[in-house]
Amino acid sequence: MAKKHSKRIVRETHKFVDPFRITKGRHFRLRDFDPADTSHIKSAEEAEEMLADGIKVLSEMQEKLYAQDRWAVLMIIQAMDAAGKDGVIKHVMSGINPQGCQVYSFKHPSDLELDHDFLWRTNRFLPERGRIGIFNRSYYEEVLIVKVHPELLNYQKMPDKLVTKRIWEERYDSINDIERHLARNGVAICKFFLNVSKAEQRRRFLSRLDEPDKNWKFSSADIKERRFWDDYMEAYQEMIRNTSTPHAPWYVVPADHKWFSRLVVAGALIETIGALKAEFPTVDDAKRKELTRARAELHHTK
Repeated sequence: MAKKHSKRIVRETHKFVDPFRITKGRHFRLRDFDPADTSHIKSAEEAEEMLADGIKVLSEMQEKLYAQDRWAVLMIIQAMDAAGKDGVIKHVMSGINPQGCQVYSFKHPSDLELDHDFLWRTNRFLPERGRIGIFNRSYYEEVLIVKVHPELLNYQKMPDKLVTKRIWEERYDSINDIERHLARNGVAICKFFLNVSKAEQRRRFLSRLDEPDKNWKFSSADIKERRFWDDYMEAYQEMIRNTSTPHAPWYVVPADHKWFSRLVVAGALIETIGALKAEFPTVDDAKRKELTRARAELHHTK
């Protein structure tokens, strides 16, 4: 155990994770968070070396989480297009046993999903005990894209009298209620907003257009949504102000440097899972006797 905790990423998470954690959002201002921040980490090489250690630590923690089968971890990732959501999942979770990790990406809701309340489609995929569940986008789209484009409410088939000026506050309340319920029932929640700048998003979009191997990533819808940048930034700010709690904090992760955003996410997960103090289950005397008998039988048979 001492060797695990000697790793720098474990020792220093408070330096490059805690400044980006929001547990009380009332006075949160997005403009106070620099998308290009890299804290005290000076280079991509330094961050990648720490991330490699972090992946090993997460792998060890996930094994214990799975074996103990008491806690679940829900990881939510929200961001503008090209902020690096897929890359974070790919790199940070690269050492995790697939048996103990579930990833779900939420796109445009289906007709079936629109026939239910806005939390239904994500609640079906909440992680089981012992597992890490990752939502690539989530129910938070309902206070982001739907807030920026309120005409989408017309497709949700809600009774007219329920679509009032308070609908966003009511959705924040519903989200806070479900996250409080999950926390009370053994689900540790960590939520990440990958905070990419508009200039960096532009650079990444141009890269997708200029490099043939990246053409498949580009969608004209991305350019359309970019036109609403200021509206989205206001929606993200209000989301974080209204749904940041000690049991379900938001991490406003600087995302202009992918190597740093991946490190912050890994560090936050290490802190979150480490706080659960998961350990391999111990066996009682009856189980030990069973193991002794099994060992004796195996030694005396071919």
